[in-house]
Amino acid sequence: MSVSAPVLAAAARVIDAVKIHGTGTAEVRALDGVSVEFPAGRFTAIMGPSGSGKSTLMHCAAGLDTLTGGHAFLGDTELTGLDDRRLTLLRRERIGFVFQAFNLLSTLTVAENITLPLDLAGRRPDPQWLETLIGLVGLRDRLRHRPAQLSGGQQQRVAVARAFAGRPEVVFADEPTGNLDSRSGAEVLGLLRRTARDLGRTVVMVTHDPVAAAHADEVLFLADGRLVDRMASPTADLVLDRMHRFVPGAGRAGTSPARTGEDGRP
Repeated sequence: MSVSAPVLAAAARVIDAVKIHGTGTAEVRALDGVSVEFPAGRFTAIMGPSGSGKSTLMHCAAGLDTLTGGHAFLGDTELTGLDDRRLTLLRRERIGFVFQAFNLLSTLTVAENITLPLDLAGRRPDPQWLETLIGLVGLRDRLRHRPAQLSGGQQQRVAVARAFAGRPEVVFADEPTGNLDSRSGAEVLGLLRRTARDLGRTVVMVTHDPVAAAHADEVLFLADGRLVDRMASPTADLVLDRMHRFVPGAGRAGTSPARTGEDGRP
């Protein structure tokens, strides 16, 4: 039975989300009745200890995985029950992704990598949008370069530009600074924040890093497959302190990106 589409301005949401792996004594409940929305035009971070369900939540909200129970929406479209073909089309046309690995094609230039998803979908890029995006990510003088000629931070900025090139409703980022040094990580996080703020895009990021989470408008905390807390206007220290409640003995080993301000924001 279907439920009503979201009424509030949410770019994506899940309702009573349940995800179960395995059966019987091997059953693992990765999500256990999670209900959360990701507001349009906002940058939301998802945090939690290993095995808390944060990546599972992102994958189910993005249509990369299916729920065992509950409902997932992208805008007013319910993902629950869509077949693989329709999910593939939805992801291609309405969602962008940034992963820890840059996933750039080594034989293509920066410009070609940015427009690749549009080219594969047979869509023409909006020249004005593309120009704005290239300026925002600071790649104008690198468009003819290939990935091997770029630093890790520059490659991830290409990946960010690619994710936003088709003007998706939501961009999901899974540990986007995991392969970067502290300075490059701070640049990419600042870029994601500016993209949400200046271009009105919606960003959902999974991270283990309190400093990375401090760039978001709001942080959601998961533990044992449940939403256990949330924090608006986060700072790195406040996020770390909150994480201590769910992960006894959690230290600062994960706080790798260098802070660019007293509160960890760019």
